[in-house]
Amino acid sequence: MEHRSASSQHESSGAGHEERDVSFRPVIGGLVGLIALLLASFFLMWLVFKFFAAREAEYGPPANPLAQKFGREVPPQPQLQPAPLQDLAALHAQEDSILNSYGWVDRKTGVVRIPLQRALELLAERGLPARQSAPGGAR
Repeated sequence: MEHRSASSQHESSGAGHEERDVSFRPVIGGLVGLIALLLASFFLMWLVFKFFAAREAEYGPPANPLAQKFGREVPPQPQLQPAPLQDLAALHAQEDSILNSYGWVDRKTGVVRIPLQRALELLAERGLPARQSAPGGAR
């Protein structure tokens, strides 16, 4: 019995790799077919969208007349907030100064603003104002 290596068995039996190149004609034909299929599907989708847009315009509800009159209004300038964290810190500082200071709310009627801590102290001393009971003892 004779032992031959695996490579010599392939050489003698004709097994191995292809000796010729790939034929490009089917590959090019497949690519052309794929491109044609894509173009046809894009065209058909365009037709479907045009059909539905025309149908919506014909059977859909009319547009709101106010939308045509006013259109899209652009908000006033400035439209962007360049430093939102700094703006928020300034807002909190303004709110804190209002909460911790005295000031007039309405000078004509004599309404004033007092600091929050002082208001809590006065509330603790005097308590909440009580309602006067209704005549006849009903509450």
